[in-house]
Amino acid sequence: MTIRTRFTDLVGIDYPIVQGGMMWVGRAELAAAVSNAGGLGILTALTQPTPDDLRREIDRCRSMTDKPFGVNLTILPSVNPPPYSEYRRAIIDSGVTIVETAGHKPQEHVEDFKAHGVKVIHKCTAVRHALSAERIGVDAISIDGFECAGHPGEDDIPGLILIPAAADKVKVPMIASGGFGDGRGLVAALALGADGINMGTRFCATVEAPIHQNIKNFIVANDERATNLIFRRFNNTGRVAKSGISSEVISISSRPDAEFKDIQPLVSGARGRVALETGDIEAGLVWAGQVQGLIHDVPTVAELIQRIVTEAREIVARRLATL
Repeated sequence: MTIRTRFTDLVGIDYPIVQGGMMWVGRAELAAAVSNAGGLGILTALTQPTPDDLRREIDRCRSMTDKPFGVNLTILPSVNPPPYSEYRRAIIDSGVTIVETAGHKPQEHVEDFKAHGVKVIHKCTAVRHALSAERIGVDAISIDGFECAGHPGEDDIPGLILIPAAADKVKVPMIASGGFGDGRGLVAALALGADGINMGTRFCATVEAPIHQNIKNFIVANDERATNLIFRRFNNTGRVAKSGISSEVISISSRPDAEFKDIQPLVSGARGRVALETGDIEAGLVWAGQVQGLIHDVPTVAELIQRIVTEAREIVARRLATL
């Protein structure tokens, strides 16, 4: 039995559960597993070193699932930006029909995707940004609360407020991100006005996640307090797992004369990839959200999604029905 919402109808999935587009993690084996289990798997475009590598990864994902899946394209301001337009072309040429965009000035990309019949989900951290994305024609919004891993914006609004505030104004389907990991969260998100949930950290702690077992165990062992907020000084706040290296980043950043270049060697994406692939927690940053406090095991993706769906139905049928 499916759980139908406006979002599941939009993208053609059984359950309103989306896997976040995570750098180094959003690969074919995880995305295909999520899609096969009835959710929406997402490949991360910039995990692939070139647009041609992305084409091959899309083909690899297709060989593993015949269900809908998407690709994340995150646009970040940079001195030496990757060839975003070439990645966009690889996505379109490969026949991908669902894209998650995030980051800086997505209009050029959204317009091109839409012109080629691609459904676009745009990730936002504020209601005003969601409304701007809606105006430029996106098909759905992913609204990211302060609890999330990654970049929660600078407003510090938690999901309990941000989700219904967005639902009051956004007209397109909306999924809720940040702090979701079980059936309680799914029911809560739907009650707050969302049409589904997006999970990143929770999917990292699954059998199919292409990261080292030490990282999965690290997430399970952590609680909801085990995150650090970095880059606050530089107005680009990021939430990562608490570790020696992330605490060092905060210490250096707190110096009165600190500049980004002082922490840059510690926070490079290449070092984060080493941490995920080798299991060395101190090799680089591990991006994780406060939902760590709700993660207690490392199931298969199929087991996790079925558990969430079963919990959600039981909450509605038993606990809420008695009200």
